[in-house]
Amino acid sequence: MKLFLRTLFLAILCTSMLSGCKKDDSSPVEDPKAENKKPLGTSAEDILSDDIYQSLVVELVYTQSFQPDPSSILAFKDFITARIHKPGGIVFIERTVPNQSGAPFTLTEIKAIEESLRTKYTSEDQMALYVFFANGSSNNDTQTQVTLGTAYQNTSMVIYQKTLETVTLDQPEVLPILEQTTLEHEFGHILGLVNIQNDDIHTNHEDSNNAKHCMVEGCLMYYDATNVLRSQLKKNLSRMGAVPQLDPLCLADLQAKGGQ
Repeated sequence: MKLFLRTLFLAILCTSMLSGCKKDDSSPVEDPKAENKKPLGTSAEDILSDDIYQSLVVELVYTQSFQPDPSSILAFKDFITARIHKPGGIVFIERTVPNQSGAPFTLTEIKAIEESLRTKYTSEDQMALYVFFANGSSNNDTQTQVTLGTAYQNTSMVIYQKTLETVTLDQPEVLPILEQTTLEHEFGHILGLVNIQNDDIHTNHEDSNNAKHCMVEGCLMYYDATNVLRSQLKKNLSRMGAVPQLDPLCLADLQAKGGQ
């Protein structure tokens, strides 16, 4: 009898141990895209420094009808390379896709387009960024203002290429400058400028009248760099001879987060 009870106890113990080690099939599956679905500015340090991610891949997606000038893309690549410290290298992938339906686009639609088009996501020691050049305008546009671009997540931005081409129709020579300005300005927001997450070291240079923009006139992150008022935009285009640069305070903010 004692032998029987001991055998029964061991059988129950083994069953219990096996049951406890069994994988819980109801546990949630980790989202492989989770690192690229965070609020704007939260990944600034991860992008700028090599503390966690040693390399970077930038996915540039154009539509068939509206593609940026090659010189704008080259300048954008130089801008990224100059600011970011990635000893493992920076890779740029350019793809052309069919025109997307639904314009003018809501931000929800822009995010849905990203879900269908984006192929590169942050994994292991490589950070991933996504830029979409839209074949339509933003649904926020009105008779008095336009949206040239939007950085809307920690590694995502849209450039309204059709809008850029429309507003420079009478001044085509200005288009590459406006493209570069918009690209670099929106990328600046992804890098946390200006004080997007309230963590800049120079918080006092944020424009109190235009939140999350630099108060230094002439800076790339000054609100006027990509002014959305149609009337003011025309005036800006007429005097736009070069892409604005980051002022020393903005540069210092990026360097404090690991940038160059």
